[in-house]
Amino acid sequence: MVGDLIMNYIQRNYNIVEKKMIAQTDLSLGYGRDLIDSELNVGLLNFVIKPIVKSFYQHWSDNEARVGTLKQIHIALDSAKLLIENGSISKEKFDEVINNNFPIYLENDQTDRQCKKNHKHYNKLKELTKQLFISQLEECILFLRVEEDIKDYDELSRATFKTKEKALHALMRQLDFNDEGISIVEQDDTIINVPAGRNIIVRVLRKGFELTKKKLIEELDYIFHKKLPK
Repeated sequence: MVGDLIMNYIQRNYNIVEKKMIAQTDLSLGYGRDLIDSELNVGLLNFVIKPIVKSFYQHWSDNEARVGTLKQIHIALDSAKLLIENGSISKEKFDEVINNNFPIYLENDQTDRQCKKNHKHYNKLKELTKQLFISQLEECILFLRVEEDIKDYDELSRATFKTKEKALHALMRQLDFNDEGISIVEQDDTIINVPAGRNIIVRVLRKGFELTKKKLIEELDYIFHKKLPK
């Protein structure tokens, strides 16, 4: 009976977080699709590469990026669920789950899929992706452990972090890993293996990230203080 109750709140929280993370993924990819159009409409030579870049981004965002990111979401959530259901979480158990699941997590990473694996900066990006996975897993564990009677993501966030400051700290930790990864690509965009318009793709990555970051931070104001964005 007790086991069933534990399973119930873990699965309830799993479903809530899964739904929110998928919505965040679609939001970010939607920003990217809009930005591609605006970036390609600027510049005299962009009409030449516009069909190539737009076709590449459309295929990548609708297929590789979305499918891969959804797989990463489930890897993080399933790993957290496994650790919680198996009892106390030791460092050894946590590290074992990370090491066992990171290869498939990396394989589904939207940036890693477009990177040249022999590039001098690739290992830096790979390590950042691992740190992001660790951070996501730690946060998923916090979410899935919540036993209070909650109905949606806002309530789950308040029950998990208690204050906006703690929630913001957790959010910024993950955003900073993404920021650092984009910065590596900006410093040397030859790491990206795309057919054309590499500089446009990189600008879209940066602008899309900044828009997503702004939206996520604004959401915390609403979750904890019911303040709507201006």
